[in-house]
Amino acid sequence: MFTFLLKAVAFFPDFAARFKVRRDSGPIDSVDGLCSFVSTRAAFVAQKTLYGYLKTRMGTRYPSMFSDDVFISSINIAKMHVYAACLSDLSVFAASRALREQVTDDSAYRDLALRCFRRGLDDNAESAREVGAFSAAEALTVFERRLAFQDWHSSLADPDLFSVSPQALFEWAPIAPQLKRDDKEIVQNSIRFTWRDIRVQLKKRIDGAAILADLSGSRDFRN
Repeated sequence: MFTFLLKAVAFFPDFAARFKVRRDSGPIDSVDGLCSFVSTRAAFVAQKTLYGYLKTRMGTRYPSMFSDDVFISSINIAKMHVYAACLSDLSVFAASRALREQVTDDSAYRDLALRCFRRGLDDNAESAREVGAFSAAEALTVFERRLAFQDWHSSLADPDLFSVSPQALFEWAPIAPQLKRDDKEIVQNSIRFTWRDIRVQLKKRIDGAAILADLSGSRDFRN
């Protein structure tokens, strides 16, 4: 059973180490720094909420379920899909927060959001390849479709940008449909609540002007 437990709980290769290293209070003042923040925090939120829901729903049966290969396979599928959804939401929010009030060119927002999303997929490419029911290419296509319709200048409140991950957590969690039928509001609110601290962290640390300067390079995105 211990072997199976390790296989399921090892959320992404070197995730814990990367998150510990990056958990600091210094400024986020480069595209690379923002992409790293998005990649690690999306993984953190996906892990915390998915495993938290499973543990709460299964109660005392939770440890014994890790002796079931089918259940472990279901977790591995769920974690990649939930991660991709978390990555989608946080990439959009990060780009919006970094560039708001500085840029009117929508292509700058899309460029930055895409860089964040692709970085997250690249960071976890090995894990993705091990999950046959998840396609990184398809996840990227879905995200690009989202960006094509994203209104970067709307008056939506920050929490409203986190629209994909709550649905993905509820949909992909490997709980029998009849058992989780009444859980939707609680499960979705759990991930919405977890995002609050991530948004606070980013707002405190982000240096939008520095990120824009790094992003621009030879192209002028400024107003």
